[in-house]
Amino acid sequence: YGKNTIKFLRLHREGKKHFVKEVEVCTHLRLTSAQEYLDGNNSLVIPTDTIKNIVLVLAKKNGIPTLEQFAIDICKHFMTTFSQVVYVKTYVQEVPWQRLHENGVPHIHSFICVPDGIRFCEAEQCRNGPLLVFAGIKDLKLMKTTQSGFEGFYKNEHTTLPERNDRILCGELFCKWSYGECRNFDFDCIWYTNKIRECILEAFSGPPDCGEYSPSYQKTVNRIQMLVLSKVSQVQVIEVILNNIFYDVVDMKNLGLTNDKEVLVPVETPYGSCTCTLGRKKFLEA
Repeated sequence: YGKNTIKFLRLHREGKKHFVKEVEVCTHLRLTSAQEYLDGNNSLVIPTDTIKNIVLVLAKKNGIPTLEQFAIDICKHFMTTFSQVVYVKTYVQEVPWQRLHENGVPHIHSFICVPDGIRFCEAEQCRNGPLLVFAGIKDLKLMKTTQSGFEGFYKNEHTTLPERNDRILCGELFCKWSYGECRNFDFDCIWYTNKIRECILEAFSGPPDCGEYSPSYQKTVNRIQMLVLSKVSQVQVIEVILNNIFYDVVDMKNLGLTNDKEVLVPVETPYGSCTCTLGRKKFLEA
């Protein structure tokens, strides 16, 4: 049990310059006994309102140096403070505020919300077990208008889909990776310097001057995973879900026009989805 959607803004001031982190936190606990379920005995239950207040107090006292460190702080607090807690899992996601720039100059206290993917993380720990840390990005919509096709697929009497060697590839991406057991990682450095998000964009789109052909959504997912694993050594396992967004060309013959893939409409439902988890062999064997 636990508390979901604890939303707050943490404002940090350094003189006239301000920094913001707006997050949503979900924290779940498992206790030594299930007596609250079986017997209605609440003597070990930490109220969810208390859970919420602890999260807010930790944000006040420790700040949010990184999403991952904040999730780790929450896990450690419950493990070290409450002997009845045997498992804790914390999820933290960030509202994508970015500092405003005016004529290339960063503003000291103004920000803009840019919906280019939501960064999130998870930390979980069992008592006497390792602290595990995950991170990811979700709600990232990507599109390329050519260099994509789907050919040579299995066909039977139920197949109506035509083969295509030039189509729009569009999807909403969810990507989650594991760092394995928590170590002294600089999580922001991994995010910003190693640029996992940029790896995802590069693998999806290919070189900027010519792109790279994608024979399927599945192959694109694999490219993303392989590039991240090759460039970011701290990532042990990476899961990618790509929810496909399809577009149909509008038939304009009755309007006396030829529509050469210039006006298209999105196909709302149903939509396809492909999921793959890829990891380093040593980590998976362990």
